[in-house]
Amino acid sequence: MNRAVKLIASLLVTLLFSWWAFRDTDWHSQVSSLKSANYLWVLPYFVILTLIHLARTLRWGCLLSGLERVPFKRLNEASGIGFMMLLVLPFRLGEFARPFLIAQRSSIRRSAAMTSVVLERITDGMFVSVGMWVLLLFVKAEVPEVRYVKLGATLMFAVFGGGLTFLLFALKHQARAVHLVRATVGRLAPGVADKMADIVDTFVGAMRQLPARGQMVGFFIYTLVYWGLNGLGMAMLSRAFGTMNLTPFQAYVVMSVLVVGVMIPAAPGMVGTFQAAVKVGLSLFLPASVVNSSGLAYANVLWLCQTVQQIGFGVVLMSMAHVSFKDIAGKLDKEQQATSSLPSA
Repeated sequence: MNRAVKLIASLLVTLLFSWWAFRDTDWHSQVSSLKSANYLWVLPYFVILTLIHLARTLRWGCLLSGLERVPFKRLNEASGIGFMMLLVLPFRLGEFARPFLIAQRSSIRRSAAMTSVVLERITDGMFVSVGMWVLLLFVKAEVPEVRYVKLGATLMFAVFGGGLTFLLFALKHQARAVHLVRATVGRLAPGVADKMADIVDTFVGAMRQLPARGQMVGFFIYTLVYWGLNGLGMAMLSRAFGTMNLTPFQAYVVMSVLVVGVMIPAAPGMVGTFQAAVKVGLSLFLPASVVNSSGLAYANVLWLCQTVQQIGFGVVLMSMAHVSFKDIAGKLDKEQQATSSLPSA
């Protein structure tokens, strides 16, 4: 798809979700909520965000340990800069930032590093979708938004569950998996099928270098810590807005809805989809008058805190590593263009 078309489509998605999120907003009440909020709660929330960053970084290190034990300084640089670029770069270029950066700081191949990123995504998708289904059992069924949230959880589980099933099949039957890709996708787009088959082949090869059992246990422990801190942090920040004060249970439900929402492709920064997802999550527990005033004020502050933290960490780590954002983004862009322009078989 042409880049201009992709950019226009992502901007339209952002505008659509922004309109939906703010169409019933009580702007006077929202401004009043922002002015009267107790922003002292932002300070402990930034501490939580720092711990989240550490848990996410160490978790990635556990997965990479089967390939190489990367020193924390290099791992942290690749993680912090990579997550910043994931947030701000268009066309999903940021997805390739961490593998690119860790390959520069170790002997790990980018394809193997990309495998670790995909495994992270699948684990998080399964964890959140299953967790959401369990949490929704305790939400009042008469709330109309529940059916949409359940649909989102089902779709999320189907996507990541299907991906996990295929990867497990490919791990045991590598040749059959590659043949399956060529036999199915190849009927519609032979060139794309060849590229996908090569990716599956490389991916399965990297999967065979998974870390030792102890490191995998560490990976799952850090996953629990990572998501646990996310929910607790969201509950903590809600205390800045006196009319809300989410319980941990409510915060975990809102967090799960938010994860589903930000999966929707939109413009860099997740503006619009982020606020709309938080609004849907809050609507499961709070009246519309609160959601459209304090609720959206909370959503905006939550978004701003997370954005500032990710960009701030990335900028600081880039400065410490003496690397340029323009240089990294340019190399990623050139490599993606080179890959997309490979001749089809």
